[in-house]
Amino acid sequence: MTSATGQIEDKQRCQRGFTLIELILVLTLLAVAASLIAPRLSNFLKGRALDSEARRLLSLTRAAQSRAVSEGMPMLLWINAAKESYGLEREDANGKSDAKALEFSVDGRVQIEVVNSSSAGTMLRQVPSIRFLPDGSIDENSPQALRLNDSTGATLWLIQTRNRMGYEIRSNNK
Repeated sequence: MTSATGQIEDKQRCQRGFTLIELILVLTLLAVAASLIAPRLSNFLKGRALDSEARRLLSLTRAAQSRAVSEGMPMLLWINAAKESYGLEREDANGKSDAKALEFSVDGRVQIEVVNSSSAGTMLRQVPSIRFLPDGSIDENSPQALRLNDSTGATLWLIQTRNRMGYEIRSNNK
């Protein structure tokens, strides 16, 4: 009886773990799967940077419009493509600084460009600006569109709506 019990115990010990070859095989399969998935995941994350930047810029246009209406003062959303930044501040003829001014840096994988800006366009510190008026409308000299490009060549547009009361994100400029 003891020999039968010993054989059962030996079988149980052998069935508890994996062999070294099985572990190496599983790790090899995981490495192959990771090498196939990594490039696709990388492209997905690059596309997310463009989308995220466009949504952040659109949110800032809406915040600027709301702030212009609530404070009864024009607001300027400025875009400095050369320094890869943009921001929001109150237009003040008295030269007072805006305590609520905001500034953002553009994601390093994304470039921003002002398109359809008139020669007499709204400017703040020598950079193009979108001017939101106290009635909620957009100044007629403000840029009609902003183009955002990423390193993969993908493009999103921030374009004035037909009623000229805001901006929207589009995948083309029409």
